[in-house]
Amino acid sequence: MLNKANSQDAVWRQRAKAVVPNGVYGHLSTRMLPEAYPQFFARAEGAMIWDVDGGGYIDYMCAFGPNLFGYGDREIDDAYIAQLRIGDTLTGPTPLLVELAEAMVAQVSHAEWALFCKNGTDATTAAVMAARAVTGRATILRARGSYHGTAPWCTPRPAGTTEADRGHQVWFDYNDVESLRAAAAQAGGDLAAIIATPVNQNTFLDQEMPSAEYAQAARAICDAAGALLITDEVRSGFRVVRDGIWDVLGAPPDLSAWGKAIANGHCLSAVMGNAKARPGIEEIFVTGSYWFAAASMAASLVVMDRIKDGAYLDRINDIGGKLRTGLDEVAARHGVGFNQTGPVTMPLMRFTEDPDFRAGFFWCTEMLKQGVYLHPWHNMFINTAMGDEHVETTLKAADKAFAALNRVRASLPPNERLG
Repeated sequence: MLNKANSQDAVWRQRAKAVVPNGVYGHLSTRMLPEAYPQFFARAEGAMIWDVDGGGYIDYMCAFGPNLFGYGDREIDDAYIAQLRIGDTLTGPTPLLVELAEAMVAQVSHAEWALFCKNGTDATTAAVMAARAVTGRATILRARGSYHGTAPWCTPRPAGTTEADRGHQVWFDYNDVESLRAAAAQAGGDLAAIIATPVNQNTFLDQEMPSAEYAQAARAICDAAGALLITDEVRSGFRVVRDGIWDVLGAPPDLSAWGKAIANGHCLSAVMGNAKARPGIEEIFVTGSYWFAAASMAASLVVMDRIKDGAYLDRINDIGGKLRTGLDEVAARHGVGFNQTGPVTMPLMRFTEDPDFRAGFFWCTEMLKQGVYLHPWHNMFINTAMGDEHVETTLKAADKAFAALNRVRASLPPNERLG
């Protein structure tokens, strides 16, 4: 159900404004989405999500990535619940800590150890700290526009941070070897690490796959300088390959950060690394009250069994490929300039000649009216609960939405939601 003044969603928004900062904070806030988008949801199952007014949608956001095997997967959730009933957050870890570390090390080529935490920010920050500790240096190289979390060193909004918090960083352009080399030269003998997302997934921009030359150049620069290479797999992990993406490109990192899908929505993230990085991760002090919680590890062990099997990846590539091909065909039939970028398992959709996203906002609203939840400027995700029927429904909705857009595009007002 679209947001209306007398809806339950509107009631909950009003109550939230009184007691929750900004009503809803962070990446789940709809303040930068079309006005019709629901803010509050009641339940989810498989590929579907329902808002508090009963509106159901095929959810291509997958909770912004954690949902890889569908909402409410019985086997994964049963493992979580069973462990929760016998012991979750305890005075010490359960053996599941060791079992999960073994499973992840066995799956990821560069990994020789694993440390578990809760959020992607925990993992990227610990990786940066470990690189600085092992090298005794400070400077980190980052791609412009890259997102690595919300700690003071990397939050995209600098409010509340100091110049020192955000210091010792040099920027380069993603996939640009010369820009990367220039940044390394600027860092000089103080280079501690290069941190990079394996896929360039900056918001508001087309996604970009890394070239092997770029990834291997980053590896070579670190080797020559005695620095460490860090990949941030929090968003992309196990959605493109069953290994680290840069491992497959011939540029295995020394450290990697993981999260989102590794427990199918249960709260868990991880840092993995090689022997070179181990002294650093063992020297720093990072911990948390819930970092050793066993229930999410039990869920993750089921996930890792499926990652090892590999059938899931064929499925999401098949569904993602059908969705991409179908949307391209429908857009072409309507004569609409429509770009889809990134892996088919993590699609991003943008309209050409749409600098303020007014066409994207209108089209996504039309899709929402027909029960399809898409995002106008952030990459989306495919999960294994999606099937041909969901793709078919999406393509039928897109046919109507493209037609509606063509009727009104010339008269669409400027988009003020992103101002």
